[in-house]
Amino acid sequence: MSHQFLDYASEMYYKGTPVLSDEEFDRLASQQNYNKVGSPSIKEGTLAHYQQMYSLQKCFDIGNPPFPVTKSVLNTPKLDGAAVSLLYVDGTFETGLTRGDGKVGQVITEKLRCLVPDKISLNGVVQITGEVAAPKSIENSRNYAAGALNLKSVSEFLERDLTFFAYDIYPNIEATYMETMLSLYDMGFKTVFTDDVVDFPQDGIVYRMNSYKDFIEAGYTAHHPRGAFALKEKKDGVITTLRNVVWQVGKSGIVSPVAILDPVNIDGAIVSRATLHNIKYIRELNLEIGCSVEVIRSGDIIPRVVKRI
Repeated sequence: MSHQFLDYASEMYYKGTPVLSDEEFDRLASQQNYNKVGSPSIKEGTLAHYQQMYSLQKCFDIGNPPFPVTKSVLNTPKLDGAAVSLLYVDGTFETGLTRGDGKVGQVITEKLRCLVPDKISLNGVVQITGEVAAPKSIENSRNYAAGALNLKSVSEFLERDLTFFAYDIYPNIEATYMETMLSLYDMGFKTVFTDDVVDFPQDGIVYRMNSYKDFIEAGYTAHHPRGAFALKEKKDGVITTLRNVVWQVGKSGIVSPVAILDPVNIDGAIVSRATLHNIKYIRELNLEIGCSVEVIRSGDIIPRVVKRI
């Protein structure tokens, strides 16, 4: 598989129309030693983030974490929504941006104004980062949330069931991450630390040094902070045979390919069909009728072909 396809998948993810699930992207990126972060293209109507929005280093084994998980390390749910930044100047909300490539994001100020406090009790310039999430009861809730940020009409945006959860602020306003989250909660924000997010989609657990001094001293790589990581579950796929490919029309009118498989048991469910996304995906995996493939249930629900064996 070429890195060109993963560049394309990354760009579509940050546009809010992902062609791969997180599990699929992580698996393919690991196989190809691909570590680029963010959308490679920046469009008009963009601004630089006041502070770069880093991604989190992934960990699949808590027994082998990037740094020791001691009592001074907090953990919070990792929401599966759309990351954004908020800029406040002398306590007034000024600008809202999508994550974009982490350095530059799309301006979505008027949409985010509908979800966050207009005034906070802080002077100077501060950037609050967080996640816009939709309830997991909504089908494809991450796409639903990310797609809402691309809507042209604020009135359409208001029709979406969305919530903003803060997960950090720059510069830090307290000595510890816990104290900062409590302060943001007191200012009117929902946060991943103070609020119950059981009804929202999650794709892991974030472990973070509680002390901002320790967190800052740990430093950053080009892509992620060294003082935090995301624990994610890496599920083993099941091997079966690709018998046919059919095309179906989705609710949105988009025609997409579906794999017809020898029935196989995945996590207690008998699977005989799986999504293949598009013809480009089929070609990149070099799939042929009769070949052996690895299949997972993305999010424990949707069967997907992730690799040719």
